[in-house]
Amino acid sequence: MNLKDILKGINYKVIQGSLDKEIVSINYDSREIKKSDVFVCIKGYATDGHKYIQKAIENGAKAIVIQDNIEISDKNVSIIKLDDTRKALALMAINYYDNPSKKMKMIGITGTNGKTTTAFMIKSILEANGKKVGLIGTIANYIGKEEIHTERTTPESLELQALFSNMVDKGVEYCVMEVSSHSLELDRVYGIEFEVGIFTNLTRDHLDFHKTFDNYYKAKFKLFKRSSIRIINFDDNYGKQVIKDLNDLHANNIYTFSIKEDADFKAFDEKMGSKNISFKVNLKENEEFILSIPGEYNIYNALGAIGACHKLNIPVSCIKEGINKVIVPGRCERAVVEYNLPYDIIIDYAHTPDGLDNILKTARGFTEGRLIAVFGCGGDRDKVKRPQMGKIGTEIADISIITSDNPRTEKPMDIIKDVESGIEKDNYIIIENRKEAIKKAIDIAKENDVIVIAGKGHETYQILKDKTIHFDEREVIKEILDIVK
Repeated sequence: MNLKDILKGINYKVIQGSLDKEIVSINYDSREIKKSDVFVCIKGYATDGHKYIQKAIENGAKAIVIQDNIEISDKNVSIIKLDDTRKALALMAINYYDNPSKKMKMIGITGTNGKTTTAFMIKSILEANGKKVGLIGTIANYIGKEEIHTERTTPESLELQALFSNMVDKGVEYCVMEVSSHSLELDRVYGIEFEVGIFTNLTRDHLDFHKTFDNYYKAKFKLFKRSSIRIINFDDNYGKQVIKDLNDLHANNIYTFSIKEDADFKAFDEKMGSKNISFKVNLKENEEFILSIPGEYNIYNALGAIGACHKLNIPVSCIKEGINKVIVPGRCERAVVEYNLPYDIIIDYAHTPDGLDNILKTARGFTEGRLIAVFGCGGDRDKVKRPQMGKIGTEIADISIITSDNPRTEKPMDIIKDVESGIEKDNYIIIENRKEAIKKAIDIAKENDVIVIAGKGHETYQILKDKTIHFDEREVIKEILDIVK
């Protein structure tokens, strides 16, 4: 592709060389550069791409895109300067892949909790209507039924556009995305227009990155400036703020969902069971939905999905079928049901105070015996939430086992002590090794008890200081139970 075409719609200045060059591919990693590529210098948190220009040239780069003033001695290389290489990378990728997101209906979901569940619900609904759906999210990326492993909730813009292109080539009509605050702040989704944007909620998370709650909110809000239809949780205080800020911008197509207040999509007549929930929603007629995932917070997730699909003119019968049949790995997931245990074991991704509060209160609602919680906190992340989670876990559960999560570069016991500092009761024990903590929970479980193992959910690994190890809690539970047998 011609370099000039790759740069279409971008404000830039040519420092040296010609734009009339054929480019094979775009890259922001100098190690991946091959002959006749363009290298985009991205300023990261750990390093700066400008430092690797010479390496990129040695590997065959024909053009370099910069935002700092850099002198390059090789006069055969074209140098293009602009103000923001992250935004430029996103737009260049859109041009290179012929703007694939414009060829699908894009549905973006943002918020602290509920993104994954809402995304899976929408995918299930659309597939019930016979649509081919792509999904980009925390657990994995999907093209129809094909699962593609993911490292991030939202990939870097270059990989993201390549994935969109792959989806279009395989006939995807709708793409459902979890849109993280990181991806919005780092312009990974810059240049994408969303048919629908959904706001789930906003609670404490990622302040190690955003520093302030205001920054966190502003990052999330960017999605709704880029969406044609906005579906907002009206029961969340920040949802109300989203609506106010959109009204200040004279935005239209704003729709609300709620359990507590009047809204465009209001749930009522809720009936909670241990295996499922039924509730009604005020569509053209009052329609009853049955959701196979317990917990009132999942009604909120369902309302976001119902609202979005209703506004996309998906038949109510398909919305009902999709909601009823949805399965979300690692979200209130009953483990090893084939063992017919006298107690339940639930795996959940809850790793924030709000998430832990939700899953434990949900489990408490159907626990006939004791509620046993196994949880910890991740390392190298916001430390303020650690004592909060310690307090929540011990206040709701009868017995809490505080353990290691993904400690990363921190010492696991230092993290556990932070969690312990918020605890006011004496109904907990500390077991640093996560496998041993799970084993302890199983050892003490009695008939009608419920064990909730929170924090990792769908993850099949544990991140330690010097390595990442395989750690699938489903496998761990089965191994422990087989040993016990």
